[in-house]
Amino acid sequence: MRTLEEVQATLQIAKLKEEDLQKTIHCLSFGENVSSADYCLMELDDTLCKHIEAGQSLVIRGDTDERAVLCSGDKTYDLKIADTSNLLLFVPGCRTPDQLTNSQESSHVVHKQIWGFCNSYWEVKKQRPKLKKLKKVLMENPYEGPALGGQQENAENRYTMQDLLDRIQSSEEELKTHLETIHACQIDGYWRVLDFDYEMKLLGHVTQLVDSESWSFNKVPLQTSLEELAPLEPKEMIEHCLECYGKRFTENGKGKQSVETQLTNNNVFYALHEDKVCRGMALLLLQNAVKFNLREFQEVWQQSVPEGMSTRLDQLKSVALVDRASRPETICLLRVEDLSEDTLERFNHLFTLREKWTEDDITPYIQDLCGEKQTTGALLTKYARCSMQNGIKVFNSRRPVAT
Repeated sequence: MRTLEEVQATLQIAKLKEEDLQKTIHCLSFGENVSSADYCLMELDDTLCKHIEAGQSLVIRGDTDERAVLCSGDKTYDLKIADTSNLLLFVPGCRTPDQLTNSQESSHVVHKQIWGFCNSYWEVKKQRPKLKKLKKVLMENPYEGPALGGQQENAENRYTMQDLLDRIQSSEEELKTHLETIHACQIDGYWRVLDFDYEMKLLGHVTQLVDSESWSFNKVPLQTSLEELAPLEPKEMIEHCLECYGKRFTENGKGKQSVETQLTNNNVFYALHEDKVCRGMALLLLQNAVKFNLREFQEVWQQSVPEGMSTRLDQLKSVALVDRASRPETICLLRVEDLSEDTLERFNHLFTLREKWTEDDITPYIQDLCGEKQTTGALLTKYARCSMQNGIKVFNSRRPVAT
């Protein structure tokens, strides 16, 4: 181990003045069998540091063929290796200059041992969770309703919450939110997404009941709905349908709404969400048609929804595309959830479908690509070229697109 005299001699050779340096001199030496593979460094922001200091955990997720992501309880972060030209040393107990008090009157040597070293570290950057895979996984075995005639239901490809967390690159909170978005539900402990035709069958039962009973779609009684539709479908599925397409509320005897939990379903009601019901019915009409005459579609669509509801084209943003240039005008199914999560691939595909897009038409199909503090305008500036057509701003690809 170096002595103070040896350190002072080294300072003289380096032409450094001892009085310009800290009184505490750290003398470092390598421990036995030290390797750069012993440790990994990760740079965390204040939010993640506080998360760790509070005793919470961070999880790395991703299948073997995917890039790893870091997840907290409610956020997802991209992981990227950053190289550094400076060798980073792991020295337990080593104090930085701001931690030294300089209470010593004279210089003294402190011997510390290096436990490991590294010339790279992991950078973390907040990103959108990779949720497109979730529906793809659940669609391996969609729920088509109760098995008939004593048939055994397919028990393969069913997933618990932990199974999904192991496969989907997302935090648990973001995953749960998306399960609700895609109308998934738990059946026998497994998360299932409903087969589209079965979901529409459930919605059809509910809307037909509302019409036949002349109920207001803003006040659909839960208990009566369950009793009336029980011969057709399981009560749990009827209630799930109401949860997906309506908002639950309770009412006391005087007709006033209350948020208190009740012990009975007799005073529980659902206000059907007009936009969600209209969108569902539109998807049902469009799913088997390549293109639909817009005027005829609007007529049939309005007739398919409960009395009192009004269908509007703005209810179909991100699920259907109107072509005003064709004669007659047409509408076709185009769901944002079916498009790539990769930004460049998404833009390339959109420009193969249509050479020029108005901002109103393309925005619903790129909104979900925006990162934190990013706008659709910034995305369009980067991936599209703007021009004027008949006094209207339109966007086309920055490079030739193969069709």
